[in-house]
Amino acid sequence: MKNFLSVHEVSAISQLVTNALAFKADPFKDATLGQRKRLGMLFLNPSMRTRISTQLAAKNLGMDAIVFNVGQDGWALEFEDEAIMSGSTVEHVKEAAPVLGKYFDILGVRTFPSLKNKTDDYSELYINQFIKYAGVPILSLESATLHPLQSLTDLITIQETFKEKRKPKIVMTWAPHVKALPQCVANSFSQWITAWGNADFVITHPEDYELDSKFTNGATITHDQDEALKDADIVYVKNWSTYQDYGKIYCNDPEWMLTNEKLALTNNAKIMHCLPVRRNVEVSDEILDGPNSMVTLQAGNRVWAAQAVLAELLKQT
Repeated sequence: MKNFLSVHEVSAISQLVTNALAFKADPFKDATLGQRKRLGMLFLNPSMRTRISTQLAAKNLGMDAIVFNVGQDGWALEFEDEAIMSGSTVEHVKEAAPVLGKYFDILGVRTFPSLKNKTDDYSELYINQFIKYAGVPILSLESATLHPLQSLTDLITIQETFKEKRKPKIVMTWAPHVKALPQCVANSFSQWITAWGNADFVITHPEDYELDSKFTNGATITHDQDEALKDADIVYVKNWSTYQDYGKIYCNDPEWMLTNEKLALTNNAKIMHCLPVRRNVEVSDEILDGPNSMVTLQAGNRVWAAQAVLAELLKQT
């Protein structure tokens, strides 16, 4: 694994999940793997779980981790090639990235989409420029279109909790939200579950909320939430804005919020959400505070996902 950007860098998904669960059982079993190695973590947008869990994962492996908030702690970066830098940007990624490559053995980068220009966002310019110029492995801490550490965490949580000798029925359901959110988590979860191939995977959302088909090929897609939820073993709740007419909110029907009434349609399903979650907008209190919620377990597993990926990347340094 030279970089970690999506499921496509992973040669064996189940083995990576197994490695992560081994770290959960013994967090310090490879405590010297990262000795005298440094992880740089660049944040172009806020984070709590990704930031803290990745720092902990690095420490468990013996690495030093340094966090840098781009634009807040340092200069505003320019990413466009041949840019005339007469505006607000002060330093070009062509200079910043190779310098950071001299400081760090692995560079984690977190970006965020504008939700204004689909072509720009889906080009993944920011993270690709770091790959081009840094000269060290790049770890995605979330990009404009994907959140692979979250999706690996989700698979870890599913494998840890679903013990029946059959494929689970996994439903990803759209939920209302107060503002337009990116498609990153939904794209990524769809990509990882379909690549994993060990589930009956259903995506349900209102009309006009179709995701890019390159991420959802292999899933069953329906606009009937109740039908989708029938006999579900795991329900993943997530909001996303429109993809075709990019970054819009067309429907915000509160009937799409997950409640105990809807949970009754399922096979006593476990409930997942990447967090942060808008209580009583996306998911009701009764669900989040009830016995079927796995959101805390899921968030806790972020450490082991990051540790498994860092361990793979360290083997290349």
